[in-house]
Amino acid sequence: MRDFLRGVRLFGRGATIVARSPRLLLIGAVPAVLTALLLLGGMVALVVWVDDLAALVTPFADDWAEGLRTLVRVAAGIVLVGLWLVLSMIGFSALTLAIGGPFYEHIAEKVEDDLGGPPAPVQDLSWARMLWLGIRDGIVLVLRSLLFTVPLLVAGFVPVIGQTVVPVLLALVTAWFLALELVAVSFYRVGMDLGQRRAVLRGRRGLALGLGLPASLLCAIPLAAIVVMPVAFVGGVLVAHEAMRGQANDSAMRSHGAASS
Repeated sequence: MRDFLRGVRLFGRGATIVARSPRLLLIGAVPAVLTALLLLGGMVALVVWVDDLAALVTPFADDWAEGLRTLVRVAAGIVLVGLWLVLSMIGFSALTLAIGGPFYEHIAEKVEDDLGGPPAPVQDLSWARMLWLGIRDGIVLVLRSLLFTVPLLVAGFVPVIGQTVVPVLLALVTAWFLALELVAVSFYRVGMDLGQRRAVLRGRRGLALGLGLPASLLCAIPLAAIVVMPVAFVGGVLVAHEAMRGQANDSAMRSHGAASS
């Protein structure tokens, strides 16, 4: 619980840092705006062609009675739109961070300089390399998150449990995967991949959830993500810095203990 509250405080500290530097807010908001426009364009295109897409995914209904065929394809269209909305919510942060790699690397550098420097030697990454890492890891995290969110969405139709337990579990799952995305740039900068990132945060799961939960809940408010993302990213830099420092200190203590024995 202490680690969770620490994560919430670091998210709040990120808000304070951004509030004191409107330039960071502007830099961090640009990729969020671009992502929102892309996803909105995709949503509009889906709505325009939803009838054709629904027919494409339900070829088995071609020879059915007109009323039943229409019912099945309306249901298929609703599912397609719902799936797009879920994927948009899950993938928004991953796509934003992938598009805005150079923007967020600049923010990370500024925040880490104020913290006394990065927790490990920084590697020089090109924009293309950052984009590739962001897209690759973002896809992996979205697919992994779907393994949890899809069953939970289905379980949401179960009476009582679907209205009590499921929303809590869904919020925690979303928070965990969002936290993994928010700290990504800080880990990329020191040469640590997704597997290492997960291993470090697994040891500080409460800290990660304390960052990801308020960020994910606020991002659910329409258009709020444009402001929330820069704040959450700065909070992610702070969380990554603390988690990596803590891991380095633990490793040093274990090495010292082994040498002493």
